[in-house]
Formats: sequence, structure tokens, C-alpha cells
Amino acid sequence: MTIRLAHIDDIRRIDNIYNQAIAAGEQTAHTEPYTSKQRTEWFKAHSPDQFPIFVAEIDGIIAGFAFVSPYRHDRKALNNTAILSAFVDIKMHRKGIGKALIIHMEEACKEIGIRNLFGIIIETNTPSIELMKKCGYTQWAHLPLVAEFDGKEVGQVYYGKRID
Repeated sequence: MTIRLAHIDDIRRIDNIYNQAIAAGEQTAHTEPYTSKQRTEWFKAHSPDQFPIFVAEIDGIIAGFAFVSPYRHDRKALNNTAILSAFVDIKMHRKGIGKALIIHMEEACKEIGIRNLFGIIIETNTPSIELMKKCGYTQWAHLPLVAEFDGKEVGQVYYGKRID
């Protein structure tokens, strides 16, 4: 497995993986597939020196991706904190790809001054919660009944870690 910075040419594959999570339900708060235009805007908002996007490749095929996003970007005191997200192709789950991406992202974040990472996870997404725990993250918050999927209300949990 090779982990590298994402390129604009990776957008189609990133979209494919992310849209799998949307279609599966209760893995992300998005409920409609991302469009190419949305993904291009998203990509441009993630500069490698501030909020990198990494992809994991196996035999030249992108198997997963991870990225960090600003947390309350308009509040300077929080610049050392970022939101971590990772997604893996459904056919490649449970092969260590998500864990490898998270570990790689932690190291990259240390170099750019991010000291706190947390993931925001739908509380019914047990595999993601278990992955975060396996990587040393602990529950920092629980927001009950804040998301709704086809009439079913569920909460979100925040799993965080100090990485410096």
C-alpha cells in the first residue's frame, strides 16, 4: 500500500468511494451523492500545507482516502484543531487501510501544527467508532438525535486525540 497526497485527477475515484458511504446510509451525514462540481470545490478548499487529502493506493488503484478540515475556521484560537475524516472502498474494508490513513494523517498534521484531531461519526457507525478507538481516540462528545435518516433520528459522537 502506498499513501500519497491526492491529486485533482483522483476526484472521480474519491467521489466513488464517498458515494458508497452515502448509499450505505448512516456513515456520513450527507444523504445525496456528491457531484463532480462539489468535489472539485471541496478539493480546492483543502490545500496540502493546511488541510491535506491523502489517498491509499493498492496496485495503482485508490482504495481509500483521508482528509482534515478546519474546525470553526473563523476562530483563530482553534487553528491547532482539525476534523479528521477517512473513507475506504466498501470492498476493501477491514484490511488496515483506514488505520494506515489515520496514522499517516496524524504524522502529517504534526508537521503543519495541528495538535488535536477528532472525527465526527454517526453513532450507529460502529465500524468507524471501533477504528477510532483502535487508533487511540476517545469519545469527547455525544450529540443525541441530531441527524435524521428516512425518519430515524440518530446522534453523532466526537472521537478525538491529542497528537503532539
